[in-house]
Amino acid sequence: MARDVESPDPLAVAIAPPPNETPNERWQREQREAQARRISEQIDEQIRAERQALKKRKPMKLLLLGQSESGKSTTVKNFQLAYAYDAFMAERAAWRAVIHLNLVRSINGILDVLYRELPENGSSSDPNARPYTPGPVSMTGPLDVDMDEDEEDREPTPDPSGCPLNESHRALMLRLGPLRKVQRDLERCLGAASTEEVHSGSGGAAPWNVGGWRPREFAVTTRSGWKGALGRVRAAGRLSFDSTVRRQERRTEGAASDAQTSRPKPTTANYHHSSTAHDDEEGDDQSTEAAAEIIASCADDMQALWLDPTVKSVLSKQGMRPEEGPGFFLYDVRRIASRGYQPTEDDVVRARLRTMGVQEHRIMVEKGTEAGCEWLIYDVGGARSLRHAWYPYFDDINAIIFLAPINCFDERLAEDRRVNRLQDSLQLWKAVCSTKLLAGVQLILFLNKCDLLRKKLARGVRVVDSVPSYGTKPNEPEIAARYFRSQFKDISQRHSPVPRVFYSFLTSVVDTKATRITVATVREGIQRNNLKSAVFL
Repeated sequence: MARDVESPDPLAVAIAPPPNETPNERWQREQREAQARRISEQIDEQIRAERQALKKRKPMKLLLLGQSESGKSTTVKNFQLAYAYDAFMAERAAWRAVIHLNLVRSINGILDVLYRELPENGSSSDPNARPYTPGPVSMTGPLDVDMDEDEEDREPTPDPSGCPLNESHRALMLRLGPLRKVQRDLERCLGAASTEEVHSGSGGAAPWNVGGWRPREFAVTTRSGWKGALGRVRAAGRLSFDSTVRRQERRTEGAASDAQTSRPKPTTANYHHSSTAHDDEEGDDQSTEAAAEIIASCADDMQALWLDPTVKSVLSKQGMRPEEGPGFFLYDVRRIASRGYQPTEDDVVRARLRTMGVQEHRIMVEKGTEAGCEWLIYDVGGARSLRHAWYPYFDDINAIIFLAPINCFDERLAEDRRVNRLQDSLQLWKAVCSTKLLAGVQLILFLNKCDLLRKKLARGVRVVDSVPSYGTKPNEPEIAARYFRSQFKDISQRHSPVPRVFYSFLTSVVDTKATRITVATVREGIQRNNLKSAVFL
């Protein structure tokens, strides 16, 4: 019901002075109102000052360390997902080409194994192929390794009479042959970060601790690593959208499109400043769209290959488990290979694109009490040949998250087959803890890939076979994880220049829900430690 226009305004009634107010009561009321205004103005001024201080506040600097494929880039994506969701969603579509590349690499890797099984083939036909999970390796002493240099995996000679593959497998492999070119095209579009080169003889676990080594000037190369790759794919994606609109317009306009195409093309002078970049992006757009079309046409064959029992048997015989490697999407092949596919949040987190050099990620917190606060996260290449670039980033850093995959206790480094991967993580952790420049830096340990550790032990793999010091402890993931944690804690206590608190978390960073909680706890801990340090300055 509409209010009578002659009735008094409720707000005016509320703030009106009481009737029959005495001069003394009026004075007291005005004093209270003035005090309330002063308090309100003080609160407003405090809010303005806090906002101004927030703008001037130095960004929190976080460095992610660990060997290759330890989960560093995935941790960055979890930070983005938790605190810069809008920015994460803005670049989500650009990951489609990366995920397609991961899918195709998995298929081509399986094809390489199958080709070696054929009697007429003795080696892989693809020089870019990369082995998956290496075989177990014995270790002696407390998580130590001593292997002969010539103790390498030797591929078995195929037995013509015992080849499990039949003509239907050969036909399937033939139909999937175009994916070789798809992989090369996608790698070319994405750049150097998409390849998985392995450099051998690249030095020890921590090259900055080698005598005579001198830090050199280092600059982040924006075109290396997956950030630069995404930039190129994002540009190609915009061109893809524009070209799709133009194709739709030509279909709807019918005959008018002929008149439109007869118009003179713009001269080079009209777009000379960007013609090269535009041509490159147009080429990338065409390549990624053509790759997506071929992938869609091969969806049924890719799924048939992965679900084939004989193929599974061959992979198992070779000790290869691609499903446990990074960037594996064959369980979702129909969804990902479909036309019009758009990556989900989990797809982006699981996607694999190798980090080269050092990548800087600026994350601006979008919500909450810290909205506007900036975090600088440095994601480093973990291969031994790339670790010399870490040292310049040890200065002026607030915290380090060190990722150590504990499922790889029976695996070897791709770049040095003599070195056990867990042993390499322990040596690297020891070097980080003992670095004097990091004496005042908070170290946080992520014992990562606990989900894969659980699967590996469930298959019957015994920790003691690779880690004799594990002894008679039960072969259970929780007990194994505690044992590995104790090894890292002992190194931290014995080799840190000054006593430091040992922070550790058991993680599976591809699990976004669980990692969100861990990331929040880590962020709060880093901020508290930073505030304590500020008090003593």
